[in-house]
Amino acid sequence: MAHKEIRTDAAPKPGGTYSQGIDTGDFVHTAGMGPIDPATGAIVGDDVASQTRRVLDNLKAVLAEAGLDLGHVVKVTTHLEHLRRDFAGYDEVYREYFTEPYPVRTTVGSDLMNILVEIDVVARRP
Repeated sequence: MAHKEIRTDAAPKPGGTYSQGIDTGDFVHTAGMGPIDPATGAIVGDDVASQTRRVLDNLKAVLAEAGLDLGHVVKVTTHLEHLRRDFAGYDEVYREYFTEPYPVRTTVGSDLMNILVEIDVVARRP
């Protein structure tokens, strides 16, 4: 299978030249999602916990469009604007969305554009 674009109105529209997700057959790769309400285009929340929830809901929507869910995720990459300050709050919300065995994860501090968290995932099709 050639790679196929994943597109859904239930997640924010790309703000640049990229796809919300790409399905390669065995794996689905998502773009980095921010805490954007797909209906309004507005940033949701002013703390890392509320922003993390919105980001993970956006990722769930992209995965659902490909027939998958967060239980299929094998790799998570997270960017936090304030790594030391916000890691615990982010991780607490993360635990609400993922169960053991947890996906492998990389979390880094990044200069984000007016948001506190951005996450992308790789999910494996069963």
